[in-house]
Amino acid sequence: MTQIDYKFSEDFAKKMDSEDPMRRFRDRFFFPQVNGKEAIYFCGNSLGLQPKSVKSYLEKELDNWARLGVDGHFHGEDAWYHIRQKSKPALAEIVGAHTHEVVAMNNLSSNLHFLMVSFYQPTKERNKIIVEAGAFPSDMYMLESQVRFHGLEPDEVIVELKPREGEHTLRTEDILAEIKNQGDSLALVNMAGLQYYTGQLFDIRAITEAAHNEGAYAGFDLAHAAGNARLKLHEWNVDFATWCSYKYMNSGPGNVSGIFVHERFAERPDLPRFAGWWGHDEGQRFLMEKGFIPMLGADGWQVANSNVLALAAHQASLDIFQEAGIKNLRLKSEKLTGYLAYLIEQISGKSGILEIITPNNPADRGCQLSLHIHRGGKAVFDEWYSQGVVGDWRNPNVIRLAPTPLYNSFLDVYRFGLILEQSLKKFA
Repeated sequence: MTQIDYKFSEDFAKKMDSEDPMRRFRDRFFFPQVNGKEAIYFCGNSLGLQPKSVKSYLEKELDNWARLGVDGHFHGEDAWYHIRQKSKPALAEIVGAHTHEVVAMNNLSSNLHFLMVSFYQPTKERNKIIVEAGAFPSDMYMLESQVRFHGLEPDEVIVELKPREGEHTLRTEDILAEIKNQGDSLALVNMAGLQYYTGQLFDIRAITEAAHNEGAYAGFDLAHAAGNARLKLHEWNVDFATWCSYKYMNSGPGNVSGIFVHERFAERPDLPRFAGWWGHDEGQRFLMEKGFIPMLGADGWQVANSNVLALAAHQASLDIFQEAGIKNLRLKSEKLTGYLAYLIEQISGKSGILEIITPNNPADRGCQLSLHIHRGGKAVFDEWYSQGVVGDWRNPNVIRLAPTPLYNSFLDVYRFGLILEQSLKKFA
């Protein structure tokens, strides 16, 4: 990225916005209000804003249901029997995959469980799982229960990687060293792509290669990476991954997840999995016979039929993504997040009130910055919210801010800078 001479000025922010080719997408989203004013919404890492087009996408499917009833499965535009196909091109572009390697289905934690059935088959000799310490609780609960399901003890099998003393994030060389250290005992590396608390983007390619060198699988929870970071899952030879769609992909609270399974597993009917009717060969599905025959690629991991209304809301945002292009969004993201980091550092200075714990290198982060609050605690967060800043508080002492390139502006960041400047006087 070209070095930018950032300035804490309204004119600079407006100039950056005027030169931003992505600025037109802001008007495609609804912004909530705080205290009667449009929010400075920096919470896309938790729940993305609603595209204004969602209503029409849902109404179209409701109309199909009203007009066609059950015939909607096979008749009309985007017949429901094949409706999962519509999201595949956008999902493949977002995560760097072939279309047969991705499918939208279920929810994230459910998908992690389903994928673990295939990719965690421990033996007496090879049973260890590497995960980052402080992983999102749902991931830890999933891993613990999977390990116990196989009759093993989590404390003996799950290896948690912690940063070095005095550091907030993991060094790639330490991750790779631990993978090598576990060697033949390692069954799986199952980490986040981007760590939810610190905002650190891991080197997925290097981690995957190291796991494979030891004969282990590599899978990733991309909840905070999909739609945020540039991903090349196929090229990086990742074995499997899953993500949610309600954060950076703006598909609505609790909406459908998606999975990636590398094409080398596309035609592996011998691979253990929990089967269901919707993962069965659709050419023979209505023969209603015994004997599961998995569909090609990621589709073969489906269990239940597609949630049509959920996919409709999902598609409203995916169509915007395809129009914008994930590469273009990432270019803006680096500039926008860089501006936020610049203002925080310039304004907070040596106040000692807060510190950015997310890596400084744009290649090692997405659009989220995690701020360690050293003085003032949650009162700092509450003060910002009272002034219209929507971020989120994570115990014990972190505020996460995510200037999202699809709908946030440089002027948003500048206005936050003014609020930050005033608030620091209260907590000095």
